[in-house]
Amino acid sequence: MPTHPAPLPVPATTRRAGTWVVPDDGLVSRSARSRGTGPYESTVPAVLSRPAGAADHDLDHLLDLALPGDLAADVADGERALTTFGLHAAARLGADNPALGPMSSILLRTESASSSQIEDLTVGARQLALAELEQSRSANARAVVANVRTMEAALRLASDLDLQAVLSVQAELLAPDPTAGRLRERLVWVGRSGHSPLGAVQIAPEAELVPAAMADLLTFIARDDLPVLLHAAIAHAQFETIHPFTDGNGRTGRALVHAMLTGKGLLTGTTAPVSAGLLTDLLGYTEALTAYREGNARPVVEQFAQAARYAAVTGTQLVDDLAAQLERDRERLAGVRRHALAWRVLPLLVGQPIVNAAHLQRNLGVTAMTAQRALAQLTETGVLTEATGRSRNRVWQHTEILGVLDEYAAQVRRQG
Repeated sequence: MPTHPAPLPVPATTRRAGTWVVPDDGLVSRSARSRGTGPYESTVPAVLSRPAGAADHDLDHLLDLALPGDLAADVADGERALTTFGLHAAARLGADNPALGPMSSILLRTESASSSQIEDLTVGARQLALAELEQSRSANARAVVANVRTMEAALRLASDLDLQAVLSVQAELLAPDPTAGRLRERLVWVGRSGHSPLGAVQIAPEAELVPAAMADLLTFIARDDLPVLLHAAIAHAQFETIHPFTDGNGRTGRALVHAMLTGKGLLTGTTAPVSAGLLTDLLGYTEALTAYREGNARPVVEQFAQAARYAAVTGTQLVDDLAAQLERDRERLAGVRRHALAWRVLPLLVGQPIVNAAHLQRNLGVTAMTAQRALAQLTETGVLTEATGRSRNRVWQHTEILGVLDEYAAQVRRQG
């Protein structure tokens, strides 16, 4: 008979009964109000800072997370893969190479795009690069750029993940929404109806439970005795269970994963496309969150270990492809004098494959005339292509880098 893998027990959520009344505000029909009014059960998140059954005052009693041997090996493999990937990115480009920063930037955008795609926000590399220059009309592209800012905020605050840091991360995502950067003050749920939780797939905790649940989660995050990948997986599942905001919980929760991977030292010099790994098995990811709420963290830990390995393998190929493109571009610039600005622009194109003169002026501190001269040299040597055909608001793109990024996104979609 087949043997089932040993679970990783965690405290399960419980339920809290309530009664929902759809208000008579003139926006909902009488029959819809009738169908949407009635009893419901919201989630009560488990406590992670102490095990079930411990005394209420015993907040220092740590939740025991003894991993089965095979799961411990899986987590160790995932962590080792991420560490190796980080070292490879630095070695491939050189720790002092100015391209390393832009490489981290493009990986950050790749990760932000994958995280957004989990929320059905899909955007191509070109529109994303244009949005960074504020020249895209795509609402999805602007939303993904907001997610990039969310990831950046999470990484900046990685060393001190308190409640204010979490609020700041979510504020970056939804600003200028008036609810951004604040814990929710109403019930939210996952379901088709916007006016009633009845029949919802998942009903989050009542708003009054959120502050204490977040305090408990942050106490758990502050632990330093757990494997980092395990720690991040469970913290993420708990965050999604709490659902502390009215919007942006998924993207904020995945940004906090990167804050933990960085803040706890697993990845220090770059970003790994972990969300791309989760995107290849969205059903498994969703089912793993459900299993976590039912008291078994093993599936969500397995999902993160697999996502880490996927991020490392495919991220390494992405790094190699982009670095190889840089080498080809250096060959194209062989006839340009070494002190020309074009050489300084070249590594920036990895992180921002569409540029204009204003972008170069801001990032390199040069005059408009010097920026235009560099763009002309890069165009003449075949590195860049003028992409607008206009005399004003002109932009130049690196077609090959955009192709590499779009191919990576297509690979993720093919495996999803």
